[in-house]
Amino acid sequence: MKSNESKSIAVIVAHPDDETLWAGGTILSHPSNNWFIVCLCRASDADRAAKFHKTLKLLNSEGIMGDLDDGPDQEPLNEQELEQYIIHLLPARSFDLIITHSSKGEYTRHKRHEEVNKAVTSLWHAGKILANELWTFAYEDGKKTYFPRAIKEADIYEVLPEDVWSGKYKIMTETYGFEKASWEAETTPLAEAFWQFKNTDKTVE
Repeated sequence: MKSNESKSIAVIVAHPDDETLWAGGTILSHPSNNWFIVCLCRASDADRAAKFHKTLKLLNSEGIMGDLDDGPDQEPLNEQELEQYIIHLLPARSFDLIITHSSKGEYTRHKRHEEVNKAVTSLWHAGKILANELWTFAYEDGKKTYFPRAIKEADIYEVLPEDVWSGKYKIMTETYGFEKASWEAETTPLAEAFWQFKNTDKTVE
């Protein structure tokens, strides 16, 4: 992504903090872009919602929250309803770039992440949301044998400058309030990676 080109970019994630964990460094590194972050869960969680909106300001982004079921049982969401929900929350149907979860999630495993990927890619395939490119997060955790890591073989892989990573880590620990020994803080990747798709016929990671 060239830093001197201003682009309209939608980041569509399941939970407040996903935007920072998996793409926060990229967002912070490109402040001239018009970032819009859609978080599909936790709008009725007063604590997390307030932290998400504070994070938007730190990321120089606009955004919105939805309130899809995010209970511990993780009952499957209706695919068509999820797609309509995403369209309802987006401020427009056309962007230069859309970024979302991987079809395999970023760790083993979270159903909501996988469902969001499927819904976003389906909408992009069908032309119901338009973008020149679709990026999906590229991370793996060795089937829970280590904290999620950016995949070096992904189409886009970048080690974050120390100041950028520090800003991202500060959001996780100070704005979202995760303890330094928490999974979230320990996970906060030093590098970010994405699978890049420019053709709606191809979204295989």
